[in-house]
Amino acid sequence: MGRVRNIAAITLIVLCTCGSLRASDYAVGADLSFLMQAESKGMVFKDNGQAKPALEIFKDHGYNWIRLRLFHTPTELPNNLEYTISLAKAARQLGFHFLLDYHYSDTWADPGKQYKPAAWRNESFSQLKQSVYLYTKDVLQQLKSQGTLPDMVQVGNEINHGMIWPEGSINNTDSLAQLVYAGIAGVKAVDPHGVIMLHIALGGQNNESVFFINNPFFQSYLTSSVCAKK
Repeated sequence: MGRVRNIAAITLIVLCTCGSLRASDYAVGADLSFLMQAESKGMVFKDNGQAKPALEIFKDHGYNWIRLRLFHTPTELPNNLEYTISLAKAARQLGFHFLLDYHYSDTWADPGKQYKPAAWRNESFSQLKQSVYLYTKDVLQQLKSQGTLPDMVQVGNEINHGMIWPEGSINNTDSLAQLVYAGIAGVKAVDPHGVIMLHIALGGQNNESVFFINNPFFQSYLTSSVCAKK
């Protein structure tokens, strides 16, 4: 189980809840984005000494959600669309709920780096927004076609300093807002009532959290999209 813990990053993030929660509604989840790669390289996972597929181990121990990172066209990391679709299918067959995490980058996106995908590098801002929309929509359509439409979609990863730099820097909240809304629109085009997460990696940084959440684009999104009744 030690190796499982090394791979898993526990994800218990709730942005906004509409209505009351029952005990069965709680998400007990893990980010298992690199799990299939590990198993394909021969890594064996065991529970009480018995070798089992790692997804089954998580399921047996009460996990009910899986988060999968998606990179646009990765050159080193395994998490392209084909890989993600395959892992989503395996998880859904075991009954997992599924959170899709768009990084909108060819590599890891976090507060210190939000590199634009190479395919979008020379686009105008108008073209960039359209690319975000179409890419988001196409990915979800392919997932829907195989019966694994995500239960929740994360539009950007750790975006407290923005996403898709330089256009989407936090220093230009208007442009950032337009890119975020392009992603949201792509989700809604496939799943009109889909649950969307905005992911900020701030922890206990109260001042930075307040600054981000109080931005007009975030307030507007929170009131008009997340808690809109179906």
